[in-house]
Amino acid sequence: MKVLLTGATGYIGKRLLPVLIERGYEVVCCVRDKDRFNPSESVRSKIQIIEVDLLDAKSLENIPTDIDGAYYLVHSMSNSGDYTSLEKKCAINFREALNKTQVKHMVYLSGIINEKSLSKHLISRKNVEMELKKGDYHFTSLRSGIIIGAGSASFEIIRDLVEKLPVIIAPKWLETKSQPIGITDIIRFLNQSLFNPKTYDQEFDVGGPEVLSYKDILFNFGKVRGLNRSFFIVPIMTPRLSSYWLYFVTSTAYELAVALVDSMKVEVVCRDKRLEKILNIEPEKYEVSLRKAFNKIQSNQIVSSWKDSLVRTGQSNLNLSDFIRVPKYGCYKDVQRSAYESRSDCLARIWQIGGETGWYYADGLWKLRGFIDKVFGGVGLRRGRTNKNKLAAGDVVDFWRVLYADKKEGKLLLFAEMKLPGEAWLEFRIDGDTLVQTATFRPKGLLGRMYWLSVLPFHSFIFKGMIRKLTHGC
Repeated sequence: MKVLLTGATGYIGKRLLPVLIERGYEVVCCVRDKDRFNPSESVRSKIQIIEVDLLDAKSLENIPTDIDGAYYLVHSMSNSGDYTSLEKKCAINFREALNKTQVKHMVYLSGIINEKSLSKHLISRKNVEMELKKGDYHFTSLRSGIIIGAGSASFEIIRDLVEKLPVIIAPKWLETKSQPIGITDIIRFLNQSLFNPKTYDQEFDVGGPEVLSYKDILFNFGKVRGLNRSFFIVPIMTPRLSSYWLYFVTSTAYELAVALVDSMKVEVVCRDKRLEKILNIEPEKYEVSLRKAFNKIQSNQIVSSWKDSLVRTGQSNLNLSDFIRVPKYGCYKDVQRSAYESRSDCLARIWQIGGETGWYYADGLWKLRGFIDKVFGGVGLRRGRTNKNKLAAGDVVDFWRVLYADKKEGKLLLFAEMKLPGEAWLEFRIDGDTLVQTATFRPKGLLGRMYWLSVLPFHSFIFKGMIRKLTHGC
């Protein structure tokens, strides 16, 4: 059977894909940009990849008409203040496109929406659900609580709060009830719901076995990590102040912080456990999901991360192919060359750059630049990277985005996502027995030129120090 998978480059989609292949499905992966989709060769030979923009009805004609099932795993809390209407339009376009196929069943992953007073984010999820269920196919909605797994947004934000703050001061939403569920269980529910007649034309709430307040969630996280944390609830803290607090303490973008704070005021507790009984699934406890997540982190086996999403970083309109050719004219460049001692060692250092490894030279200045970026509403350095040793097009490396990565060729190209009065690229390229490191900046107007001149003194020794470390390791 042929299954259409939207959100194939996303946190859930990347984890669901191998499960669907294992079940013997022929999977058609919907992606906005093929350059950002890098499945292994063993997986690529078993799937079909199509480029689709859900806002562009014309592009949806790329969907094969002979699909049997579909997953809708597309969500966004983007930097657009009008994301609710955009999400609704995406749902309508997708529904109309599927009505032209032979699809029998669609599964949608939503959020728990049982409260009468919902956040803007949850209202949008509900609107999408209402549009999708109007299609000429059987429809199943899985309404989930917060998802716990290595690389998930909820997990990483909880981790930032608990591991960075010995004393956590938060507003009243700390007492809001939630029902966290592990990523393993979400994948099981999604997998086993498809083509199951008992799930047709219904909505199900899915959550873990425990109802916990956000305070309980943070406290139990600290217990698992061996960290004793104190909590103080501030009765008066405006949503804007709460959003700024979450933005500066965690790795989340400000727009996402606003949406999260808005949602944290709403209880997300399952109404019943019908789907657990239908599929014979018993979800794992919160602490078990946490320990699984840390096992993945320690073994460097994080399959996907929310931080790699372009929507999450305010770059939803970025197509990597538009920037993969570094401009030659009207740009400032800093070019450094250094002969390496060992090609393999040099490439290993390059492929580990950023994240926990750092930038090899003047890390304090890199951190300062990251802090300044956060102050001006940028992503800063807190995104880190998904995998310590592997890089592929579309991955995040701190405040950079990987445009091109070919270790055999010896070339890595990064594009800056920090707040800049222009556009910036950082390239590492092996040329014979030499590493060529090139920083390119294309300024926008006078402000861009003034910016480059102001940072030029720092670049002169930072980039020299960095290439020396990359080529000689000392």
